[in-house]
Amino acid sequence: MGSRFPSHKLGNGLYVSGRPEQPKEKTPTMSSVAMPYTGGDIKKSGELGKMFDIPTGGSRKSGPINNAPTRTGSFGGATSHSGQLNSINRMVSGGSGSVSLKKTNSGPLNKHGEPMRKSSGPQAGGGPVTSRQNSGPIPPVLPTTGLITSGPISSGPLNSAGAPRKVSGPLDSTGSIKLQSSSIVNNQAVTKLSHGEEYSFRKSFPKSILWSIILLFVMGFIAGGFILGAVHNPILLVVVVILFAIVGAVFTWNTCYGRSAIVGFISKYPDAELRTAKDGQFVKVSGVVTCGNVPLESAFQKVPRCVYTSTSLYEYRGWDSKAANPEHRRFTWGLRSLERHVTDFYISDFQSGLRALVKTGYGARVTPYVDESVVVDINPSNRDMSPDFIRWLAARNLSSDDRIMRLKEGYIKEGSTVSVMGVVQRNDNVLMIVPPPEPFSTGCQWAKCILPASLDGIVLRCEDSSKIDVIPV
Repeated sequence: MGSRFPSHKLGNGLYVSGRPEQPKEKTPTMSSVAMPYTGGDIKKSGELGKMFDIPTGGSRKSGPINNAPTRTGSFGGATSHSGQLNSINRMVSGGSGSVSLKKTNSGPLNKHGEPMRKSSGPQAGGGPVTSRQNSGPIPPVLPTTGLITSGPISSGPLNSAGAPRKVSGPLDSTGSIKLQSSSIVNNQAVTKLSHGEEYSFRKSFPKSILWSIILLFVMGFIAGGFILGAVHNPILLVVVVILFAIVGAVFTWNTCYGRSAIVGFISKYPDAELRTAKDGQFVKVSGVVTCGNVPLESAFQKVPRCVYTSTSLYEYRGWDSKAANPEHRRFTWGLRSLERHVTDFYISDFQSGLRALVKTGYGARVTPYVDESVVVDINPSNRDMSPDFIRWLAARNLSSDDRIMRLKEGYIKEGSTVSVMGVVQRNDNVLMIVPPPEPFSTGCQWAKCILPASLDGIVLRCEDSSKIDVIPV
């Protein structure tokens, strides 16, 4: 076919214009399937493992190279792609010009970054690997990688889960006891009672009546003295002196025996039955004590599971001895230190068998009448015979010089029998005994010449627990 324009014939028999296209060498391309999730395991990383010439037993198979040029002969070599690449053997045949790739397997690295010659998974011998490796859970035991991680370095034995085992050594018994005692005493659920909650006739007697009586006697003495001096008649003065003596005797009697009279009044007060008690009724309940959420421990004898504890230190003052407190008179026993605590507890009524919660904790008003027993009696001759008492004084920064001291302790432990006076309160099937809103008056006991006394808050009455067998609960 003649023409001034060059043309050539295609393989299918068609003639096209232009010169025949010169064959060009194309860069071989590789195709592969999508890479699955490896979970951080380099054995499953695929192409990453090939970059470092790491053998593996689960490598995937790459696809054939397409559109390879026709060449004659054979060549071999190694190429690099961002590092050392595994050797690729290219075999070119004379007619077809197909090229095949032969790859190595990937595997884990050791701590120095070098490939480990350990393959995992089955391999097909003598041919390309056709098995596909899927991602899975990280093995429980990993080799040492040399990575630097943050966080504290745990030392010591590990448990079965790989976490450090908690090992506690022996602690100082004295320090642990002090810490436990201070934490219980400083708890908000524990009420700390002072010396003011104890019965005192001077504090319970109305001040207005007391000052009125004093004023009347002063006026009577002045009038009696004036009449005696004016008309020489001593009758009024004698009457005033007799009345003053009677009133003074009554006051002295109530001061000395007022507490025992109050205890007798509590003992004779009739017990109420909780089953029939109305909401807001003032009752007295007698029964067995059970500890609440915060049990107490006595300060000196360390009696456990108590609901009330009291430890008192008294000193005797002679003619030239030191006073235990500002109101301490000579030749009497004076209170030097007092530790008194109470917390919420349960009481099981003897009458009905019901159980009620007695709210004496969280700063409630409580008037205790709990008998105390003498634990230690110290004088200069036997001071060194009680090392526990010396340690008890040192723990409270109290001096232990040549003084006559007496330590008393009282407590209500679990299983003791007590009497409680308070107001019944029912709240959603919960039976409680709470402090009354106003102080309770005992009234006059004319047969015993006892004046009225007021009982503020919940009244607790218990005999000496050290001499009574408790009921196990």
